[in-house]
Amino acid sequence: MGRLIDGQWNNDEVAPKTKDGQYIRRDSIFRNWVTADGAPGPSGEGGFKAEPGRYHLYIAINCPWAHRTQIVRALKGLEDAVSMSTTLPRRNDQGWVFDNSGEKFREHLFGKTALHEIYTTADPDYSGRVTVPVLWDKTRGTVVNNESSEIIRMFNSAFDGAGAGNPSLDLYPADLRGEIDAINERVYNNVNNGVYRAGFARTQDAYEDAYDAVFETLDALEERLAGQRYLVGNRLTEADWRLFPTLARFDVAYVGAFKCNKRRIIDYPNLWDYARELFQMPGIAGTVVPEVYKRGYYSISAERNPLGIVPKGPEVDFTAPHGRDRLPAAA
Repeated sequence: MGRLIDGQWNNDEVAPKTKDGQYIRRDSIFRNWVTADGAPGPSGEGGFKAEPGRYHLYIAINCPWAHRTQIVRALKGLEDAVSMSTTLPRRNDQGWVFDNSGEKFREHLFGKTALHEIYTTADPDYSGRVTVPVLWDKTRGTVVNNESSEIIRMFNSAFDGAGAGNPSLDLYPADLRGEIDAINERVYNNVNNGVYRAGFARTQDAYEDAYDAVFETLDALEERLAGQRYLVGNRLTEADWRLFPTLARFDVAYVGAFKCNKRRIIDYPNLWDYARELFQMPGIAGTVVPEVYKRGYYSISAERNPLGIVPKGPEVDFTAPHGRDRLPAAA
């Protein structure tokens, strides 16, 4: 996986785990916030005012955490306000890298070849993981934040008074925040990160614990969506967009590569309809690339896929009619 130690790249890190073989996801380190007036946010320091053109987002297509930020950026209409660079879909011995010979995977700010060079541009002595997404401040020349759940909150509201995007869309309305936070916590622990805890488990017991939590939660979500349009009633919220990237990757990647094979999403009538409805919303289809997901999750891994053979299937059609409009949705 690789990491920086005192500003030097090291490629010998393995996935962190507990003594009983459970996979551990390390916390993000850069935790500043873009705010409407530049005041400090819930963590970090102030000085990051919401200004169109000031910030730059780094993502990888294959990463579900980066996918969240790409989706909210699109939904909020911030493509012109927040520029973006995309790494190559697969990591190599330098971690996430760019291809500056073309436009699609170019590093647009500095012409760097690896994402870890962006981290050391912000902090030459940085030690830690080098992950996507990354939100960069062009004015101060530093990383603002590399925690996806916080970046989507910034995109949701920080730019609303800055003459950018769509201020009428609120994915984290005040009256629903308690319920959104509760469903987010369960989905993150048992589904978003749950598939990784299964896929990177180092003992049978750790794998089975994660596996059981994944499907217990998917079963509960299936039941929840039988009687309501979205995860929080009839309002489309950030909770839906935090779940969707995992659903988009589940059948083509997590079922096989991470051994989450009790059921596919396509086997859940409500979840599958729901996933297709979200996919078919304006601006979303272009963010979903199943073939890239397969190549990434089935890339060569000494522990999980030593030959690097990528399966041809399955075929997943997100464009089929979903029928979710039988349930009411907020105007």
